[in-house]
Amino acid sequence: MKYYQKDFTQKLKRKIQATESALKEHSEILLRENKSIFSVKNLEFDAGLDIDGHNHFEPGYGSAIAIGISDKTEPNGELINLHVITIWECQRTLLGLNISKNIPGSKIIGEFLDESLEEIQEELKEYIEEFLGEEY
Repeated sequence: MKYYQKDFTQKLKRKIQATESALKEHSEILLRENKSIFSVKNLEFDAGLDIDGHNHFEPGYGSAIAIGISDKTEPNGELINLHVITIWECQRTLLGLNISKNIPGSKIIGEFLDESLEEIQEELKEYIEEFLGEEY
């Protein structure tokens, strides 16, 4: 869901923070539940919340939950699969294009995920089950 700078409120910030917190907790649960299953298959499983920036409403801020799977047998632990779901991303745009400088006429917009927490949790669960179901 797209938000414009005039829509940036404390209520929206609390909603973003609550979603980030809930998905961070969920990623920790996923790690506990699945790390040993992947280890048996010689795979490294990692999940977590990634945040860039400090202020939710400044361009460049972004948060996402990510699941990464890599091969333990490879010397560099080569990444096999990565699944990222963006929670919130704040950008400066001009004529629909992302820009980095504050140019007159540019706008700050934020993009918040459209799915509910339950839908995201189900998507992550299905992703893991699908990966484990594949013959690797």
